[in-house]
Amino acid sequence: MGGHSRGQFRHRGVWAGKAIVFMGMTALAGCGAPGEGGSTLSNMVLFAGPTVPAPMAPHTEDVYCPKITVTEGGSAIQAYSGGRVGDASGLRSQISLGQLARECNGQPDGTTVVKVGVEGRALLGTSGSAGRYDVPVHIVLKSGNTVIATRSSRASVAIPAGETQGSFVVVEDGIVVPAADSQSFDIEVGLGGSGPAPTCRKRG
Repeated sequence: MGGHSRGQFRHRGVWAGKAIVFMGMTALAGCGAPGEGGSTLSNMVLFAGPTVPAPMAPHTEDVYCPKITVTEGGSAIQAYSGGRVGDASGLRSQISLGQLARECNGQPDGTTVVKVGVEGRALLGTSGSAGRYDVPVHIVLKSGNTVIATRSSRASVAIPAGETQGSFVVVEDGIVVPAADSQSFDIEVGLGGSGPAPTCRKRG
């Protein structure tokens, strides 16, 4: 973001880089939910680097920055072989959300620029095999029922032969919230689907 440090997730008044929403993942192949911070991967989501920078004094301005919520049905994607949906023996892979982080920076014109980091993991099931898995990630900002911004990305997870899991990170920057919505917007993240269509406002 122009004029703002890209070295860490922070926003004025509230430290979004430290306000991490942790999402549990269903255990597969003996692996459970991710740890609560401290890993190199989570540091890259939060601070754009493998290490945690020294703390800085907080700004006095209060910038609204809501916690991230997960869209209904968007926390995981499961793929089955042979149409055996729901049959654990036919599960090929499960891709789940892990840690989520956000940063909000107020602008002189009253708008807010939002940065969102998404971390997740792909796990092989009983019928799974090594390979590359595509992960559709959708980020939606809403004000009430009105969609004010959307970002759609496709991450890629490579699971080498002999391994059972892989991780991915998506960081979307420069999402602008209009000044009129800067104190009342929501941030939603989900996997799969095509994301909601924007709702246009009527001009008075």
